[in-house]
Amino acid sequence: MSFRASHRYARISARKVRPLADLVRGQYADDALDILRFQPHRGARMLEKVILSALGNAQDPEQNAGSLAKVQDLVVAEARVDGGPMFKRVRPRARGMAFMIKKRTSHIHVTLASEEELESR
Repeated sequence: MSFRASHRYARISARKVRPLADLVRGQYADDALDILRFQPHRGARMLEKVILSALGNAQDPEQNAGSLAKVQDLVVAEARVDGGPMFKRVRPRARGMAFMIKKRTSHIHVTLASEEELESR
């Protein structure tokens, strides 16, 4: 059984979070949290919260339909960061020109699965 969590419209560029998602993909969930805890990046805090949310979903008895998965056996099966919509602002420039400022957002998706499920795929 897999457990999902996502942070949509995160106010950070997807380009800044993707390397962190690459770090934790395929790791055990608790090891992934340890890796992210020592990263100095702001995106690491966001990704860490999404993994903790997925772990909380795994511990919820209603969510996993009676088959309580062992939390220490869960692996980050999927860590995906997609671009979201952009806030567009106009910055005045010299000689009457204007440049567009794009304040980017992202959607962070994490899926945790057990090792047996990953091997059977």
